Amino acid sequence: MTSLGIFISAIGFLGNIFLILFIAQNKFFRLKSFELFLLGLAVSNLEEILVVDIYEIIIFHNASLLEHWSCQTLKFLTAFGETASILFTVLISIFRYQKLRDAEKRVNFPIFLDSVRSAWMMSGVCMLLAMIISVPIYVMNIQGQEEVNSTLNVIGCPPDFFQCHVDSCPLLNKLYKYVFLLACNLLPLLIVTVTSCLIIRVLVNQKMVVAPVPSAGALGHSSAKSKGPKIQRSTVAVLTAMAVFQLDWTLYLLLHLAVNPYEIPSWPYLQFFISTSYTTISPYVYGIGNNMFTLKKFMRR
Repeated sequence: MTSLGIFISAIGFLGNIFLILFIAQNKFFRLKSFELFLLGLAVSNLEEILVVDIYEIIIFHNASLLEHWSCQTLKFLTAFGETASILFTVLISIFRYQKLRDAEKRVNFPIFLDSVRSAWMMSGVCMLLAMIISVPIYVMNIQGQEEVNSTLNVIGCPPDFFQCHVDSCPLLNKLYKYVFLLACNLLPLLIVTVTSCLIIRVLVNQKMVVAPVPSAGALGHSSAKSKGPKIQRSTVAVLTAMAVFQLDWTLYLLLHLAVNPYEIPSWPYLQFFISTSYTTISPYVYGIGNNMFTLKKFMRR
């Protein structure tokens, strides 16, 4: 299982690195809003993968290394990367819907997030919110976790930043857990689901409106033909990434809210694959869907 985890993490690491490099080919002051959001997502994914790997692969088999690592810091970094990745995903879904909504009526009139300054501001807000949400971990009581977890072989610092001893779990820990699940998992999941449905509705309506319209001349036809596939492919990539996001976090919430996941013997491994599947798959989906991961561009590098 550890070998499979390393393999998945390596794929995710490379995917996010490639996405960052391809976006960084443009100078930062030339970045478009969508590219900036993808950059924030890739950096957050990369941070989460690296921290999870440090915990799952290094400390997993070397409990003595906990003397050199702060348990709270590991949990803070895990929560920060996870939350930032979720927030950038929500931002991408909202941005894509706003771009598609009333596109014909708006023509070239920009939306609020088209402004690079606004995009930088919203990216900063995502990072700041992720930090604020994760900071309470430093005041969480991790006492009472002295039992050796038979599955993880780690003393006193389980990888799940919610986990604490059932008989001595403080009220603050329980409160933080449910606030985090509702505010950082359930609410973003609902927003992404709603915006995905709205995007699909917009695409269906556009297809129904455009289909009966006869050709308006060679120039208009060639222009629509050149722009259509690019927009459609990028939107399909967003919808695909949103579907993976919804699948992952729906499963995660069901396991946390419907049952006690800590009673599942394979929960640490299941949690690892849930938390890393979206961070691993999403850079490839966005990269391929936005023509960043092409053979020609790889050959140039």
